[in-house]
Amino acid sequence: MGISVGDSVCIIRELQELSQKQLAKLTGIPQTTISAIGNSRVRLGVERAKVLARALKCRTSVLVFPGWESEEPSAA
Repeated sequence: MGISVGDSVCIIRELQELSQKQLAKLTGIPQTTISAIGNSRVRLGVERAKVLARALKCRTSVLVFPGWESEEPSAA
């Protein structure tokens, strides 16, 4: 099935050793909403993705398109 948007938010947050409460404080997004996003009960949305990406120091696309892999052109 792959990684969901909620999974990607959780993984990146945990890699940065941030709690949901700390991320909520950094973003202004309620901790309950961050939890709901992590559990795929609430859609991330573009604006929240931008805010979270800024706080998590990652590209918005990493959160919005988890598991998407770009195909690198092969060197000839």
